[in-house]
Amino acid sequence: MKNTQGEVWVFAEQEEGKLSDVPFELLGKARELAGKLGVKVGAVLMGSGVESLAKPLFEAGADIVHIVDDPALKVYRNKAYRHAMVELVKEVNPQIAIFGATHMGRDLAPSVASALRCGLTADCTDLQIGDYEDKKTKETFTNVLHQIRPAFGGNIIATIVNARNWPQMATVREGVMKPLPREEGRKGEIVKHSAHLDGVEIPVEVVEIVRKASTVNLKGSRIIVCGGAGVGSKDNFKLLHDLANVLGGAVGGSRAAVDLGYCEHERQIGQTGVTVRPALMISCGVSGAVQHLAGMQDSAKIIAINTDKDAPIFKVAHYGIVGDLNVVVPKLIKAIKEK
Repeated sequence: MKNTQGEVWVFAEQEEGKLSDVPFELLGKARELAGKLGVKVGAVLMGSGVESLAKPLFEAGADIVHIVDDPALKVYRNKAYRHAMVELVKEVNPQIAIFGATHMGRDLAPSVASALRCGLTADCTDLQIGDYEDKKTKETFTNVLHQIRPAFGGNIIATIVNARNWPQMATVREGVMKPLPREEGRKGEIVKHSAHLDGVEIPVEVVEIVRKASTVNLKGSRIIVCGGAGVGSKDNFKLLHDLANVLGGAVGGSRAAVDLGYCEHERQIGQTGVTVRPALMISCGVSGAVQHLAGMQDSAKIIAINTDKDAPIFKVAHYGIVGDLNVVVPKLIKAIKEK
């Protein structure tokens, strides 16, 4: 049942008592959507002993934090989280629920949508509020969620609406939304809810959690040197590392470069990788496919190096160099070292 006064929700993903960066990104967009709808922003916080995490959520934009605290939610298991989330939706009746397109969000959101028999749009790059007319029935819907994402391999941008079966649900790619400036001391309302897990059999037991820390931090890098298939080989990628080293930056790669084995998957930038907004992006041998551009086109300054003067990357680049990166990059390194 539709509730046009329902809240705009953000799933506040946390692990081992630590919030991920994603809820803070999503809360900024949720505030924008809620402002247009004239409703409150709710953050859904699940886990065990997590009430202290409400404070940063309020400071990031949440008006209400819905806490579902239960020992069975200490570690993420789909059935437990799904059941608790479905019951919470039925109890509070939000009109929009947004999840991060993380490993957890991509697992949880579709199972919740399936249980509620509502729609879900995955990997959105933008969310807007607007109207929609059903061309078959001529019925008009006002103030519905426009869920925007690349489709057909990134060749078009699709706008998807769920006008009838609410809540309107979407997952949003990491790094796409900008968090609001933190408002220190901002307060809100904490509402505690039952997980409703009595009698629910959870078939998975977590015996041990093993983590391997990533050595790459593309999202936090102010300077990124990114290579594509045009780099030509894994050995040539060493040039990009040399350039990044003299600039104090990080090295990334397009999906084509990753698929060819030129660089590791954790360095992938684009629709199926990470989204970055560095102060400086130097693209070397990157053609500029839509999927890749979706992950880097908001960089403050983009320098593109490519032998093909008609490469799509030049359409978004602030500065373009038509040439062989094996010639251009060593000259850049030399010039930087010589100041």
